[in-house]
Amino acid sequence: MTDRGKLAEPRALRGAEADTMVTGEAVLIDIPPASLPIRVVARVIDTVLYLLLLIALLVVVLAQSFDASAATTQTLALLSTVGCLLVVPVAVETLTRGRSLGKLICRLRVVRDDGGPIVFRHAFVRGLVGFVELFMAYGVPAVIAAVATTRVKRLGDLAAGTYVVQEDVRLRLAAPPEVPMRLERWARSTDISALPDGAALAVRQFLLRRRTLTPAARARLGADLTAAVRPSVAPPPPPGTSDEEFLAAVLAERRRRDQQRLARDARQRSRVVPVDELTGR
Repeated sequence: MTDRGKLAEPRALRGAEADTMVTGEAVLIDIPPASLPIRVVARVIDTVLYLLLLIALLVVVLAQSFDASAATTQTLALLSTVGCLLVVPVAVETLTRGRSLGKLICRLRVVRDDGGPIVFRHAFVRGLVGFVELFMAYGVPAVIAAVATTRVKRLGDLAAGTYVVQEDVRLRLAAPPEVPMRLERWARSTDISALPDGAALAVRQFLLRRRTLTPAARARLGADLTAAVRPSVAPPPPPGTSDEEFLAAVLAERRRRDQQRLARDARQRSRVVPVDELTGR
């Protein structure tokens, strides 16, 4: 159980895997990477298009340099190859923020490890490494790297700090825990502001998965988390409170307070900025 996250609105986790985000109530949201088969389909589409563009350009070059020397023809052919297989892919991914025609058809997008849009630097590194692993090595290193990494990263992604995601993925969140009835009054009056996000996230995951654990592991984890959370909670819970009741009450109360804060912030913004400006109507 590592210390992850920050507080409140959905955001990228600090120090966590890059394909995760966390909400104020410590809900871990996975941003699943695109699967290898769909990435292969998108890559095949892009490769066919780039090769067709290269063939057309080579035909033009050969036609225009019919009387030129062999060295000039070879130079033009090399520049055409680099332009179609490196410059064009980099330019497309930069201008479209991570989408080529193949990715557009397959509803994929390249994003940074923190989930943000890529810029020229990321596209250039991806394109430069991709020129070697995809065209010169026929994609074999890319497939091996994708199979060996959890986020289906090819070598270009590893070098650039990016990965490919499937767009329009619906995320399903489990129901959050509720405050046990007998602890409601205590939870409303307790101070939990010092609770670290990493601890809250660990509690959330434990409460969601506790029924899949063996009784011994469940009891041990509950006790360990309670020991980690208690120093951040004051006053302590009433005598006789079980570890799981304590953890559920703390997490549910944290969620309630975050919802109140967000609603209060929204009301303040609505008073400062007219509704028409907020909605754009």
